[in-house]
Amino acid sequence: MIRFWLIVSAVVAALGIAVWSNDFITPQGERTVYTAGCQQGAWIGNRCSGKLVAGERYRFRALKAHNEVFFWVAGDRTQPAGRFDQCVIQDGRNWKCKANADSPRTITLEMSHGRPVTDPAANTRPFHAVSKLRWVLLTYGVSFSDSAIGP
Repeated sequence: MIRFWLIVSAVVAALGIAVWSNDFITPQGERTVYTAGCQQGAWIGNRCSGKLVAGERYRFRALKAHNEVFFWVAGDRTQPAGRFDQCVIQDGRNWKCKANADSPRTITLEMSHGRPVTDPAANTRPFHAVSKLRWVLLTYGVSFSDSAIGP
């Protein structure tokens, strides 16, 4: 009987880690994009010639009823939140906004299936997205490669 409960506990823990690491459950209309930075080096495509480190976390909250998307850098109290007010919103993981004065302060004007869409023509910040689990490992200095591959 103890063995059964140990197996059940292990399965529940594994599922919990999988749900947490993929941001499967998030507040309504909200999405976080975890990024990697390249310290003492430069980006060559998705490869860092220096040390791969945890970058900023960009949070996006889509308000469908108002056609608005708010964004901010999590943990950075020096930068105010930004806002897009001309958006087409399906849900918190699928939306597209028109550029405005806040565009240069964020990484994307569009989210598709929970992933930021890169548009070279948009006046947004360059970024290299990583999974939440990879970002957490990078915050502790753990990196298994020099490549930043998206979530």
